[in-house]
Amino acid sequence: MGGSYEESPPTLADELARDSRWAKGNLQHLWVMLREPGLRFAHRMAFLNGIMAYVASPLWLGFLILTTIAAANMTLAPIEYFPDGHQGLFPLWPEWRPEWALGLALSTLALLFFPKFLAILDAVIHRFTKEFGGLFRLFCSVMLEIMISVLLAPLRMWAHSRYVVSALLNVSLQWAGQNRTEETGWKEAFVFQLPGMLLGGGWSAFAWSLDTMFFLWSLPVALPLILAAPTAVYLSRNSLGQALKKRRLLLIPEECKTMPLLEDVVWYRSRELSSPTLTPLEQAVLRLDHNRLHQALAWDHRHGSRTAELEACVALCLEQGPEALSRLQMSQIVRDRQSLRVLHEGAWRAPPDSFWGRAIGRLSAHVSGA
Repeated sequence: MGGSYEESPPTLADELARDSRWAKGNLQHLWVMLREPGLRFAHRMAFLNGIMAYVASPLWLGFLILTTIAAANMTLAPIEYFPDGHQGLFPLWPEWRPEWALGLALSTLALLFFPKFLAILDAVIHRFTKEFGGLFRLFCSVMLEIMISVLLAPLRMWAHSRYVVSALLNVSLQWAGQNRTEETGWKEAFVFQLPGMLLGGGWSAFAWSLDTMFFLWSLPVALPLILAAPTAVYLSRNSLGQALKKRRLLLIPEECKTMPLLEDVVWYRSRELSSPTLTPLEQAVLRLDHNRLHQALAWDHRHGSRTAELEACVALCLEQGPEALSRLQMSQIVRDRQSLRVLHEGAWRAPPDSFWGRAIGRLSAHVSGA
């Protein structure tokens, strides 16, 4: 069960690191959506929804850039009342369509926030508000979530825009273990968020120099960028989450009743045959039930030149133990079905004073002690 339970990353930096991989994966679905024959329209729309989850960010950023350019032109460039080619005695007045701006603002607000209030209505109709702390606390939680979303949206927009560009340029990504417990420190937050903070501060100062109303219009985006570091630090604090949980805010049903999966994990780890003295890798090699499970999940990778390479890695692992191999080599042999079988058989034939012999001794001592 180790590592099988997927939780949300506890910090903004970790969430954005995960999004960098997800952005590239979702953009790769574009070719499937457009070119794969036989897909239903609903399935293509599901792919498009995943793609737009990241492409929407550079579109938003482009909208802000074009709006800033337009505001700068209106403020800095002289208005041409009689441009070239304009004939007549009357000037060509600049056009301003406030109904378009109002319609864009209202439709955006409806798209972002109306589904949240529909969710509250759904909870009331189906009578499960109690699982979220009650109707009043559910409403307060939704309002709090909206405030946090307003703070995080520009940060995600800036990060996702970079990820989309990197994906289009085919920049390679590293896949490493994800942080599940650590909080964000102030130094880390400032280093990670500094480019966005400088961007928000510079844009806000430029907007102020252009026009007061444009400056106020820019604040919902610029201010969260300027406050990115404090936002990242405080939203990673376990104490803040525990305080909200104590007040039954942002509560979800799984916090009131334990999930069956987690109950299974507790039972599994408390079984008599579990071996806390062995690492998961050692258990996967030595214990027959673990080894068979991993073999069932593995594939046959022995073909061509890889056969000799895998055989050499298995022999070295049996002779000197896993520490003699790199992480890449160890990953290759534990994904190969035949290598897992050979490791299991070879480890149980190992001399008592070898790495695997000592591991068998620890396993035997635990079983006999139990």
